[in-house]
Amino acid sequence: MRLTWVQPEDLLPHQLVQSRSEGVEVADVEARWRKAGGATEAPVSGASDKPASSELRALARDLIAELDARTPVWIEPEIPQLPRLEASTDRIADAWLGRAAGNLLGKPVEKIPREGIREILQSSGQWPLTQYVTAVGVPDEILQRWPWNRTSAPTSLREVIDGMPEDDDLNFALLALRMLEQYGDALTTEDVAQTWLRDLPAARVFTAERVAYRNLLNGAEPARAAVVGNPFREWIGAQIRTDVYGWTHPGDRTAAARLALVDARLSHTGAGVDGALWVAAMSAAAMALDSPIEVALAGLEVIPVDGAISRAVRFGLALADHPLDEALDALHEEYGGLHWVHAVNNSALTGYALTAPDFTTAVGRSVMAGWDTDSVGATVGAVFGAVRGVPAEWSVPLKNRLATSLPGLDRIAFDELADRTVEVARGGA
Repeated sequence: MRLTWVQPEDLLPHQLVQSRSEGVEVADVEARWRKAGGATEAPVSGASDKPASSELRALARDLIAELDARTPVWIEPEIPQLPRLEASTDRIADAWLGRAAGNLLGKPVEKIPREGIREILQSSGQWPLTQYVTAVGVPDEILQRWPWNRTSAPTSLREVIDGMPEDDDLNFALLALRMLEQYGDALTTEDVAQTWLRDLPAARVFTAERVAYRNLLNGAEPARAAVVGNPFREWIGAQIRTDVYGWTHPGDRTAAARLALVDARLSHTGAGVDGALWVAAMSAAAMALDSPIEVALAGLEVIPVDGAISRAVRFGLALADHPLDEALDALHEEYGGLHWVHAVNNSALTGYALTAPDFTTAVGRSVMAGWDTDSVGATVGAVFGAVRGVPAEWSVPLKNRLATSLPGLDRIAFDELADRTVEVARGGA
């Protein structure tokens, strides 16, 4: 069995990339790995085709530990005290629906690169994307070249949608709500760790979360779970977990960001944490402001202006007036060297998508770019849903129902989620 995101021989190539980005000297480690016969190209899907020998795997484990020892100590950001924006909880219901709809739009084509998505959509008259993706009209030869996401397609193509299917982007939103109901603003990183181990199936967490989960099971303290053998610590995982901290603190970007930090530092550092803080603060601002661009900028006020996430978001926002193809070209030229699940490139795309004139255009952009299609769609959909509402053609297929792998919550109604979120926001936790 080849598990993704955990085999040492698969993690080491990613760790070389991450360490190099942090200014760590990796040439000697890379040379030893090559000499032993190890591959240095990081597997895009999370696992190489064949397992390594026991000797090569042991070497990979040792080399990862060496790189960990060279990694600069990450300094947690200080959250600024920002003025509270006048906000309303009336937007929470549409934020939930928008998050689900945007996520669902991206699910069938998740992991397919930009060129494959374009070929699928153009061949069937779906470019630019304005509806849930359908297989109708897509030639067989194109689907052989660019197969649907095998896990998601059976429940997320337009012709088979029957409520909102299970997805980690929604699981984490549910989990955040459950934690706030239990712990309120006193939530700690230890509480987050215990909740993961209690409620999250290990196979339904990925990249940095899977590594952190493994580290916790191996006895690592929550404060160390993000930095032991974790090359994905600046990827998008924490960013998909923090919307609810903003929705439950409408207009209070500081409180939302503080809770996001408590959650994010279990599995992420650096840009991975900054992205999570931005989304949390942006989600709080989305309960108050009337422009998605203003919401994006308001969220940036909780993170360093010269940080990678802030620069990426502003790069995306600056593409507002560019034609679609020019904007997507610019994004890929600037950030195409990053893995499709990295926080920085997906934040740039999120910034660009938030300049759209309406919900449909915004979530379509999120998917057509071909990076983390369902996660960016979810974040963008939540902001647009809160600020502008969710059109019926996107919300009705959800059937007011959400599937989840979390115990006790499967097939929960979006109406109930909205009511529970409002209750927490009003101090009912």
